[in-house]
Amino acid sequence: MASSQPPQTEQSGSKPAAPRPRRNHLFWPAAAVALGALLIHQSLDSPVEGLPNRTSVRTTYIPYAQSLAPTTPTTPTTPAAPTAPAVAAPDDKGLSRSVPTRISIPDIGVNAPFTKLSLSPSGQLQAPPIDDDNLVGWFEGGVSPGERGSSIVVGHVDTEEGPAVFAQLETLEPGQFVDITRTDGVVARFKVDSVDTFSKANFPDKKVYADTPGPELRLITCGGAYDRTKKDYVDNVVVFAHLDSVTDK
Repeated sequence: MASSQPPQTEQSGSKPAAPRPRRNHLFWPAAAVALGALLIHQSLDSPVEGLPNRTSVRTTYIPYAQSLAPTTPTTPTTPAAPTAPAVAAPDDKGLSRSVPTRISIPDIGVNAPFTKLSLSPSGQLQAPPIDDDNLVGWFEGGVSPGERGSSIVVGHVDTEEGPAVFAQLETLEPGQFVDITRTDGVVARFKVDSVDTFSKANFPDKKVYADTPGPELRLITCGGAYDRTKKDYVDNVVVFAHLDSVTDK
């Protein structure tokens, strides 16, 4: 299997003091099993293998829990009590596929829409637009948030104008939550398991991108020092989270 580097973007928890030139060709090397050595040992024209995709994921799902049945009035004059949104404990088989529309991480002030990301002809995962500081990207070639497997969501840590959507991603802590609203009306709540920083030169592709037995989420941005020669950050910040519950929007 080809070796690959982690998704990369021009981000970091701390923005360099001096302005840096705009990078016009921002690509997130295909996030899967393999990039670290790819740039060293292979041509960028070769597709990167290992990025989670729907063809490698089992397609047996459980339907999302239906809303609770309305309460029956005790008398004709007693109004029915309002029904709370349905809350369901997730199953390892996960939810059916549905495109994510919005992400909310209250603990770090994130509330942003999604854009779909695909692979470039060279096999690299393209980054979200650099001119939008409040936008996250979802790799639509992989599973959607809530499906069984690892759903990949990436975002910039900063832009030329200042901090971006994932500027505070590295400050998340285990036990905190990430809510993702989907087009089917479901809000998939993920619970953070860990937040790690990995060198891009020695990125653990299998750990980050490997298929998982249950529905999981990976949030990725750049971190560490900014290399002005390479015009890139030296590390990636990765949040590992699992599906904790689902609710009806």
